[in-house]
Amino acid sequence: MALSHCRRTGAAVTALAALLTLGACADERNAGRPDTGPAARSGTGPAGAAPKARAAESVGDFLHRTLPAGPGGTVVAARGDELVYCAGFGASDRAAGTPASCRTVYDVMSITKQFTAAAILKLEVMGKLRVGDRISRFLGPVPEDKRDITVEQLLTHTSGLVEGLGEDYDPVSRDEMVDKALASKPESAPGKKFLYSNAGYSLLAAIVEKASGEGYEPFLARHLFAPAGMERTGYVLPRWPRHLIAVEYDSKGRSQGRPGDHPWAADGPYWNLRGNGGMLSTAEDMFRWHRALSGDDVLPEQARKKLFEPRVRVPDSDDGWYGYGWAVRDSAEGRTVWHDGGNDWSLAVLTRSLRDDVLVYWVSNHAYRDGKWNLEDQAEKLTLGIADRVRAEGR
Repeated sequence: MALSHCRRTGAAVTALAALLTLGACADERNAGRPDTGPAARSGTGPAGAAPKARAAESVGDFLHRTLPAGPGGTVVAARGDELVYCAGFGASDRAAGTPASCRTVYDVMSITKQFTAAAILKLEVMGKLRVGDRISRFLGPVPEDKRDITVEQLLTHTSGLVEGLGEDYDPVSRDEMVDKALASKPESAPGKKFLYSNAGYSLLAAIVEKASGEGYEPFLARHLFAPAGMERTGYVLPRWPRHLIAVEYDSKGRSQGRPGDHPWAADGPYWNLRGNGGMLSTAEDMFRWHRALSGDDVLPEQARKKLFEPRVRVPDSDDGWYGYGWAVRDSAEGRTVWHDGGNDWSLAVLTRSLRDDVLVYWVSNHAYRDGKWNLEDQAEKLTLGIADRVRAEGR
């Protein structure tokens, strides 16, 4: 959700608070426009509200004058089923001179969590589990201090589990991850506090496998991605051509390779990352995901509503909540849901306005450059500015 110096998603509470505050800034300008998602660290978030859309300015023109020179990435924007904009900027691979495009494959990082949450609700629809079940139903005997943890508490980051169990690329199996999570010292009693936990979402991925009898990625591919038409989303099953996968770059401009260049198991990332991050996708597929969440292709309406229900208040925010794999904010104009993902190299933001079905998704493979740019600092301006222009084109 937020960035730390060693993982995708440290300091998540302060990140949520910062971005939920941005939503209040947006309301001062125009109530109901979408927030940028929980991306910026406290104290480093974008300053001030995004400027009003210039008359007849397109999304492309706005991006051209707003984005700094240097980073690569892709932007997709939609209104309902209408794809308004999809294009790349900069390079996906500088050494090869490959430009970023709408077909470029990126690590979506913690946006993966919404796929895991949807998989849990799919299993509930199928009668394989209930979100109120204790995790011991699927993970076997658990220690006394974790006996009362439920599936829902994992979904809402209220299980009391630690944020993480080690480095993303440590060669940890599913059973090793489960054992380590269950043996970890609780940060709070179950159900008492919002404490962002990547480990909790890895446990959810393990529960997907236990409840379904299928692997985590094969289950998502069959029950979520295929019905949504998402043929280019997954860990390893899509088998993308290598040149379509973006290279990531660190804050000094050095290549960090592609996600699969890091230590992975044969069937995807190891279990410190699986279920909570690391999913690869394209902007086109993220549009298809948005479209699927607007209809019944993946989940029936009642299940979809459960994803976006505000369930636990985020600390240090007046009106920010977390649902199932989504941050949620309500205003007089309607509900906005979002999530982001980040590591020390890349950044992605996905936001959906449930009021008018506007989608904004952008991702960069080089989000930070020492002394030059930090796309976290422009997250609000980019996201709200794109959404403004999508709405203006529909008037």
